[in-house]
Amino acid sequence: MPGLHPTLSLGNELNLLAAGFFLLATFGLVATRQVLDCVSVFAWQSLMLAVSAGLVASETGLTHLYAVAAITVMTKSLLIPWLLARTSSSAVVARREISQTLTVPTSLLIALGLATLAYFLAAPLEAAAPGAHVGVNLPIGLATLLIGAFTVTVRREALPQVLGILSMENGAFFAGVAIAPDLPLFAELAAAFDVLVIALVMGLLTRKLHERTGSTTVADLTELREE
Repeated sequence: MPGLHPTLSLGNELNLLAAGFFLLATFGLVATRQVLDCVSVFAWQSLMLAVSAGLVASETGLTHLYAVAAITVMTKSLLIPWLLARTSSSAVVARREISQTLTVPTSLLIALGLATLAYFLAAPLEAAAPGAHVGVNLPIGLATLLIGAFTVTVRREALPQVLGILSMENGAFFAGVAIAPDLPLFAELAAAFDVLVIALVMGLLTRKLHERTGSTTVADLTELREE
C-alpha cells in the first residue's frame, strides 16, 4: 500500500497489486463451484503471474523474464483453458457443478488459515533471500502452494483437482520469480511443457471417465477397465 511503503518504486507497487489479485484468484479457485468458472479463474491467476514476472523483469533488468511472462500467458492463460475445453466433455466443462467434501464457507476459512500460516512460514526465509519482491512474492506464492494442495484434497473430481495442481505450480513459480529471477529460460520452457502435458492427459481422462461412468469423480477411475 502506498501509505505503508512510501519508498517502494512504481514497479514494486504494481507488483504488490498483481500479487493481491493473484491471491484473490487463488481464493476464487476454492470458492468457485462451476468447472468452467474454475478454469476462468485459473486463467486469471496465470495472467497475474505473468504480470508479476514482467514487473520483476522491469525492476531487475533480467529481460528473459519478459519471455517467461509471454510463455505463461500463451500456455496457462490461453492454451490450457482452450485445451481443457476441447479435450473434456462439454457437459463437464460448461454445466458441471464441482463435488467436494467440505462446504465453500468452511473451505474458505481453512484457506484463510493456510494463507496466514504461509506468512509466518515465509518470514524466516525472507532474510535468507533478500530482494525488493521477496517480501511480497514469497508468502503469497507459499500461500498458493498450500491452498492449491488443500483444493486437491477437498475436490472429488479430476478436472478441478488438476487445476489445483496447476495452481500449486503457479504458486511455486510466483515465489521463484522473486527468489531466483535468473533461473535459466529453458527450465521455464520445460515447466510450461509439463503443465501442457498434464492438462492434455487430464482433459482426455476426464472425457473418458464421463463417457464411461457419467461422472468425473476420481474414485470412479476403478470403473475404467478393459472390456
